[in-house]
Amino acid sequence: MRTQSRRRPPRATLAMAAAGTLLAPLLSGCWVGAGGSGSGGNSINVLMVNNPQMVELQKLTKANFTKQTGIKVNFTVLPENDVRDKISQDFANQAGQYDVATLSNYEIPIYAKNGWLHEMNSYVAKDAAYDEQDVLKPMRQSLTADDGKLYGQPFYGESSFLMYRKDIFAEKGLKMPAHPTWDQVADLAAKVDGARPGMHGICLRGLPGWGEVMAPLTTVVNTFGGTWFTKDWKAQLDSPAFKKATQFYVDLVRKHGESGAAQSGFAECLNNMTQGKVAMWYDATSAAGSLEAKGSPVKGKLDYAPAPVEKTDNSGWLYTWAWGIQKASHNPDKAWKFVSWASSKGYEQLVGESSGWPNVPAGKRASTYANADYRKSAASFQEMTKEAIESAKPNNPGVQPRPAPGIQFVGIPEFTDLGTKVSQEISAAIAGRQSVDSALKKSQKLAEKISKEYEGR
Repeated sequence: MRTQSRRRPPRATLAMAAAGTLLAPLLSGCWVGAGGSGSGGNSINVLMVNNPQMVELQKLTKANFTKQTGIKVNFTVLPENDVRDKISQDFANQAGQYDVATLSNYEIPIYAKNGWLHEMNSYVAKDAAYDEQDVLKPMRQSLTADDGKLYGQPFYGESSFLMYRKDIFAEKGLKMPAHPTWDQVADLAAKVDGARPGMHGICLRGLPGWGEVMAPLTTVVNTFGGTWFTKDWKAQLDSPAFKKATQFYVDLVRKHGESGAAQSGFAECLNNMTQGKVAMWYDATSAAGSLEAKGSPVKGKLDYAPAPVEKTDNSGWLYTWAWGIQKASHNPDKAWKFVSWASSKGYEQLVGESSGWPNVPAGKRASTYANADYRKSAASFQEMTKEAIESAKPNNPGVQPRPAPGIQFVGIPEFTDLGTKVSQEISAAIAGRQSVDSALKKSQKLAEKISKEYEGR
């Protein structure tokens, strides 16, 4: 650990060091397409997360985008934790193996500051058909760097809310409050636990990863009155509010949560909800499209409520899986053609007509919420999703001032490593291998190292 008397390195060096923590070999992953070859000629390489919306995009690209433009797209598709590792390797080194990658509103401002991304203002200015002003303002703002330039375009946007089986609630004579508190949710989870054979009360992420268990947990921490850091960078992971929120989360998922919670992330909870193994799920609003899609076993059986709260008026996160173009891309112009197609109104229309309107990668364009076909097909969740996105407060998500933006993350380069290490401790508590107190004592020490780097800035 660096002592106070030594000169602090510049912010860019810290960012590179944070990225360097992700250069370990990948432990798992599903590789599709690009392999190890660089892009060139009339092809581009795209590295993306294996969420359902991206898998759908992969299926539609050849017969539509490639047919229209002649540009071949080589996809590499990986689980969330693995894709983050792979992206950080390629972009931090500016290796240029991948032209485009799925990045979030956490990474894009940081990567842009480090000079790893191609700005998009010049493309947007020449591409009137793309209609940048149609992109929801919170999304545009979250993908704009300190220099005022855009460095990403959203594929889909999301906040978070509570999904629940309205048929199960009706059978049990239960009613979901219009604006539930976490205590009310815990009570409801106990009452619906076991409502059907093998059904648990609620699904909450427990899988290690700063973008896995730490995403929903941090929103709980915020609304319980906690924070990772005070405005002057004092670490707060062992504070009473942080402890209370974490203990609540761990107790709830251990008592009434899904089987194998410590290994359950977004994908696993989506499967649990789809297969009728849980009665409630708190997670991303984007999940509703898959749950209400044609052929889903739970289509029409669900209802939705705002993210539960305690001390704040709302607690939903703000997130987008967006497209970033690597600065070292061999084909940035062709990369933009792909990005603009994948984030366009036209692509949404294609998905709506070919796969059903609930499947549309929404949460990013105002026009989506004015589309009569979408509004009708996504009636159960579309308005609540839009409201959650527009009411999210990334600069003021809790009860106290914050030193960096972010609702379900802290917007600094070091959070990738810190959040991942803390998530491992929390996941171990969910698995019953240690107490919450023990997990947070270790986590506090990790956070204090970051405090020493930032105090006094």
